[in-house]
Amino acid sequence: MENDSTVYKALLESTRAIPWKIDWKTMAFAYIGPQIETLLGWQADSWKTVEDWATRMHPDDREWVVNFCVTQSQSGVDHEADYRALTRDGEYVWIRDVVHVVRDEAGEVEALVGFMFDISERKKTEQELARLQKELEELSFKDGLTGVANRRMLDSVLELEWSNARRSRQPLSLIMLDIDYFKQYNDHYGHIAGDDCLKAVAGLLEQAATRARDFVARFGGEEFVLVLPETSAEAAIKVAERCQRLLLKAQLPHAASPVSQLVTISIGLGTCVPSGADDVKDFVEAIDQRLYSAKEQGRNCCVAAGA
Repeated sequence: MENDSTVYKALLESTRAIPWKIDWKTMAFAYIGPQIETLLGWQADSWKTVEDWATRMHPDDREWVVNFCVTQSQSGVDHEADYRALTRDGEYVWIRDVVHVVRDEAGEVEALVGFMFDISERKKTEQELARLQKELEELSFKDGLTGVANRRMLDSVLELEWSNARRSRQPLSLIMLDIDYFKQYNDHYGHIAGDDCLKAVAGLLEQAATRARDFVARFGGEEFVLVLPETSAEAAIKVAERCQRLLLKAQLPHAASPVSQLVTISIGLGTCVPSGADDVKDFVEAIDQRLYSAKEQGRNCCVAAGA
């Protein structure tokens, strides 16, 4: 029997998983595999009590992991937990602790036995996948050329802000703008320069939308939209004027424009405090009509009215 125990111990200590045992009454380590020193740098005999286990844990993980493990153990439930363990060099290694609750003949918790697994590489992979997923999600809502939000994201944000405005009875303003004679710009300067022009205008619009919830999107082609939550008509007009000032300051040449030697924009603007009877599509259509009116009136101007 003693030989069997020696064999079992040798087998346990030859694995990469780190075996351990804790006496429930004393909360002391009855055993921990020597592999712990290879992984974390702490010698096996330095693991005296669960206090050593808890203090050698990342501060952000410690409270919830300890509370979870104690609660599960008291209930006699086998469990596992992922956390960052402190190495002797001051670094952190991701650990998965798999815990089995041992009961005595009376059914009382007698000991905890388990294995620690190094899951650092797995965590790195998970984090990289999460980063890539987030990047893909961002790309799916971002205009590939200008970097501002695309039409898909615009539709989602507009629906959300429309609902918020209706619920809070706050004004929602919308600015739609179009780069004047953009086809002529492309014909004169070429499509690469046209792409640069779109990027420049998008950047200027982001500068004009100064508040956290102000939202800029490319509507399509050379048309952009600014969604301005909790913004009165007067404040929205100031934002539109700021767009025009920033564009003028940028001095983007447009030798093929009939209205100016510089790039200009036509703007349609509107404000609404939506009620249950109003529809966001009608609101957008009304602003689009004002943009069309600005073009009809000679471009390089803004048409605004209460909706």
